[in-house]
Amino acid sequence: MAQQINTVFIDIRSEIEHFFVGSPTGVVNIPWQDAPDFEINPDFLAEVSQVAAKWQTILLICRSGHRSIDAGNFLLESGFTVVYNVLEGFEGDRDANHHRSSVNGWRFRGLPWIQC
Repeated sequence: MAQQINTVFIDIRSEIEHFFVGSPTGVVNIPWQDAPDFEINPDFLAEVSQVAAKWQTILLICRSGHRSIDAGNFLLESGFTVVYNVLEGFEGDRDANHHRSSVNGWRFRGLPWIQC
């Protein structure tokens, strides 16, 4: 999936999730929270600013669409003007057996993705 010139697609999951669970084709990985403590990445804004201008459209994706809401709100509060959240995330919601990618989400929908 090629990035559009005015759009930056950012996977805000941890590096471990991004590489081992898989990720949408063409995303840039900038963790909102990362191991070992999963605290908010203090360099998140600086890292996003290296790949996107405040006027560009930013698409954010996480596992289920929840963390990316927080990251998106943070970017809006920091002056970015067009920020979208991929509603179902990469793996989507859990089913009755607590499994992901079986109800909704990027992978479930058959959208392009890669895995290490």
